[in-house]
Amino acid sequence: MDQPILSQTALAYSPVIDRQRNVIATRLSVFPLLTGEVLDPVALMAAVSEVWPVGGQPVWVNVVSESLLQQLMLAQPATHMFIEIPAFMAGDPANVDAICTLHANGNTLLLKGRPLQELPRAVLPCFKYAIIDFAEDRRLDQSTGGVGIAPDGMVRHIGHVQSGVGSVADMETSFRRGAAAVLGWPIDDAIHDAGKPADQPALQVIVMLIDQVHKQADIEDLEATLKRDPPLAYKLMRYINSPAFGLSVEISSFRHAIMILGYQRLKRWLALLLATASKDPNMRPVMFAAVRRGLLMEELARANHADDNTRNELFICGVFSLLDRMFQQPFSQLLKTIPVPESVYQALAEETGPYEAYFKLVRALEGHTLYDIKDAAEALLMGFHDINTAVMKALANAAELD
Repeated sequence: MDQPILSQTALAYSPVIDRQRNVIATRLSVFPLLTGEVLDPVALMAAVSEVWPVGGQPVWVNVVSESLLQQLMLAQPATHMFIEIPAFMAGDPANVDAICTLHANGNTLLLKGRPLQELPRAVLPCFKYAIIDFAEDRRLDQSTGGVGIAPDGMVRHIGHVQSGVGSVADMETSFRRGAAAVLGWPIDDAIHDAGKPADQPALQVIVMLIDQVHKQADIEDLEATLKRDPPLAYKLMRYINSPAFGLSVEISSFRHAIMILGYQRLKRWLALLLATASKDPNMRPVMFAAVRRGLLMEELARANHADDNTRNELFICGVFSLLDRMFQQPFSQLLKTIPVPESVYQALAEETGPYEAYFKLVRALEGHTLYDIKDAAEALLMGFHDINTAVMKALANAAELD
């Protein structure tokens, strides 16, 4: 992946979550790094298509640049790319032809923000959803019997998607109001409000396995523990044999996995199992975030020429970073029962240590503030070509695991 545009932009990503709490798409935000720089929309489409090929899961493209977005609209992106168009651009008569052409060609268009004036009549049928920020949505909560009142200029004959969702409570409120989907990371709940805890029997087995692998217990002991939960064994084999793992041979048993992988590499996939063990639907976006954090921290370390041990520890740091929500315990207490390297403990429980800079960057890339991304990139002393390449590789690997 060597597109020049990866050096000229900052990328951020977030999930699109439906009413069943499934992640149905990824929103990719594109920020130009320099004002006024001419960017190539074809190069952007090529970079996006490497991760989201035609026929795969859709990607919502949020270009935070009027000039680049106009060029992208004229370049005729593939129809699996959902294009977000700000309300002020949708209301500009100069953009009517481009919007109507995209719609006619089969692109799904999303109206971003609340229009401050009536939109041209020709573009109204072109938008599938309006994206309305949670903090700015002024409609009454219909579940209490109120009648939804549209602010002046708001388009209400199309469905809406709620952006700016930061907690499970926000997510549930958005769906109660009638949102077709939500955009954001609903992971900011206080630990005691995170909902019901994850599936405890499965968690206990995984924690025991991690402890046994950490102590390099006999294979027979590990197999005996895994047999306590056959579905868990199946899931582990599916992860290890996924394309994202990149093995040249198929792993046929847990014993075979230990022989091929060794204890240290096996530990990372047990960590992944632990981060995805919850059966609570509200935890699905949290598990989605944890997997991507682990893969991204690993790719950032690879771009920084870190050794294998550091990459594995950063992977574990990322996938463990939301376990406090799943277990409903603070990390200082939780990590007394789950063995982790000291640097991982420092990053998660104390927000210090050598991995904190990676963790800060990953959290910034889940947001939509260019300032935070630049600040975190500078702290890690990484260039944006390396960062964006890591983002795209991690998202591609995550799609293979999904």
